[in-house]
Order: sequence, then structure tokens, then C-alpha cells
Amino acid sequence: MPPFLPGSMGSDPTAAVILAAGAGRRLHPLTRRRPKPMIPVANRPILEYIVESVADAGIEEIVFVVGYERNRVQTYFGDGDDWGVSIRYVVQENQLGTAHAVAQAEPHIDSSFVVLNGDRIIDSSVVAAVGNAVESGPGEHAMAVTRVDNPQSYAVVTTDNERIQTIVEKPQRDIESELINAGVYGFTPAVFDAIRETNPSSNGEYELPDTLTRLIATDGVQAVPYGGPWHDVSFPWDLLPITDLVLDRIDNQDTGTVAAGAQIDERSVLADTAFVGGNAVIGANTTVGENVHIESNATVKNSVVFSDVSIEAGAVLKDSIVGEGATIGANTTVRGGRSTIAVRGELYEKVRLGAVVGDNTQIGGGAVLSRGTIIGNEATVGEGCLVSGRIGDGETVRRG
Repeated sequence: MPPFLPGSMGSDPTAAVILAAGAGRRLHPLTRRRPKPMIPVANRPILEYIVESVADAGIEEIVFVVGYERNRVQTYFGDGDDWGVSIRYVVQENQLGTAHAVAQAEPHIDSSFVVLNGDRIIDSSVVAAVGNAVESGPGEHAMAVTRVDNPQSYAVVTTDNERIQTIVEKPQRDIESELINAGVYGFTPAVFDAIRETNPSSNGEYELPDTLTRLIATDGVQAVPYGGPWHDVSFPWDLLPITDLVLDRIDNQDTGTVAAGAQIDERSVLADTAFVGGNAVIGANTTVGENVHIESNATVKNSVVFSDVSIEAGAVLKDSIVGEGATIGANTTVRGGRSTIAVRGELYEKVRLGAVVGDNTQIGGGAVLSRGTIIGNEATVGEGCLVSGRIGDGETVRRG
């Protein structure tokens, strides 16, 4: 049986529990120093978009389940007053699965509530729909489902008469449905007993799909269709399409300092403290963070640039993510495009990614980064180097 936090039930009539405890290892090096939900999209943490969706759905009480690098979450969101909500925090000390994470919120729940993943941008309409469905539909609990082109990468769901019939995590064959778990749930407090009765997986974790399978057989789980914006961040390259999604929803924000002759695409975001030099080009689907300095004649397209980055004169950067405090040397080239990338022993083909450059990494002038290159934090690439594959944290690459 999974361990639970001690304490008595709270008195909040409605609440949202947001799971924000994971380390996001597949996102390294971007998550070496920040929790996955705090990765910036259009210069705001992913988690902030989720909080806004919850607030827009009319839910005022939020319980964050935090763990890895939790101080970053708590410092940024505080008590939630800036978003018109009340935020409480519970800690998942050990990463023992998503069902175990939900269980940590039990002391603050005494009525129906919704659960959301902290790394998935969704619309407020699905939060409201799932909340309304709890106890009012053909099942006591509810779960949002959506259609995707690659269901085998997610938890595949089958339904019958608006009820969930099965849920299978990342099936290897015999895909029976294009519907997947959209990561928004509606539960009654009965879910906590179901979690206590959930057996651990082969890796010793307690997972929500296993708890849901138990609920399907006992209380019933309603399927809530969702066709709106949906995108999760599992790998570094996911930041590029999710940025594109968010830029479709906001106005141009080129508030930084822009020198004469620079070209700034209307589908880009510049922080107010960013600087773009003369004749530089900021292309579509690009976000530029606080205190970023982009020198003259540099080109940055379809890229995410974190705060305090320096991109020197003449550099060309496409389809890339640049971590906080990094330096891209003069005339460095990252052409962008598609390649095959290995992450934690698995190959991902036709991935659109120029390069990932970790926090505080220094790329020397005239370097060339091949498509799909991933460079860790505080690494050094010397002038004129040709780099490909993966470079670890703190490593140095020199010519010759």
C-alpha cells in the first residue's frame, strides 16, 4: 500500500489537484535545474497556463503536488493571489507514480475534484466539462479523452456509451482506438480508497491508469470528449510545437529593444529586457527571454531562447532551444531540420530539432552544430568545432 501524508480531511468544496512533482528526465538538460512544469513557453512556465485554465473554469482552490526542485514552483506561484486562486502545496517526497501523487492531496479534499498533469497545456473548457461530469454522467468519476495521430505513445482508451471500457498505457501492438487519456480527471473522494487498493507496477510505482482500471470495474468512469488545444512536453523538441500552439493564442509581444534594420516576425515574443541588434532577424515561432542579447546580423528562427542568453553577431540558429545563461558565439551555425535522436536508450526518428544548448554552456565562434545535437549544462564547445550527437554536462569539445 502506498504511503500517505498524515492529517485530516479539509473543508474545500471544490478543488483542482495539479501534479507538478516529476523530474522530467527525458527533458535533460533542460530539467537538470528546474522542474518540468517550470520550463518556459512564450516566456511563461507551462504550469502558469494550466493555473489560468483552472481559474477560467471557475475553480478557486488549487493543490499543487510538488517534489523535484519544488522551491521554484512555490516561489513563483506563492499563495496564488496573482491568479485569483488559493494555492496549497503538498510534497511527494519520493517519486512513486501518479496515483501516489494524487494521494498526497487527500488531507485537502472532501468533495469532488479535478486532477491535471502539470506539463500539459489544455483549454479551460475541458476542465469545466470534466468537473461538471463527476457524479452527473454514466460513471461516478470522469476522464477527458482526445484523438491523436500517434496513440501508441500515450494511454490508449476504448469507450462504450460514454463510459471508459479500457485504458492501456503505451500499447506495443493491437491499437484498438485513436482515443487517448487527455490527462484531466474528475474524481470523488472514493478515489483515495481505490489508490490504496492499487498494486504497484513492475517498477514499484502506483500509477493512475491502474487505479482507473479499478474504478472502471467498480464505480464507472465517464469519457468526456475533448477536441481543443492539447500538447504535452515530454522531450526537448516538444517545446517548438507547443510554442507554436501558444503563439496562436496571444498577440505579438515584441516589447524589447530593437535596433534599426532588425526584422521581427509578428509570431514571435520578445521579453521587455531583450535586445536585438541591427539587421538581426527574429523569425516566426520564436521566443526570446529576459535579458537576452542578440547581436547584429544574427538570425534566430523557430527557436526558444531562455533568459540571460548571448547570441553573438552573425550566428544562425534554427529549430533550437537555448538554456539560461548560454552563449552562442559569433557566426555559429545551427541549420535546423529533422534527424534521429536517442533519448534514454530509445530512438526517435524524423524529429525536428536543430540543437539543444544547456544552461550556462559556451559555444565558441564559428562552431557548427549538426541537426539533433544535445549539449548539456556548463559545457564548452571551442571555436570552429563541428559537433553532433550528445555532449554531457561540463564536457569540453576542442578542435583537433
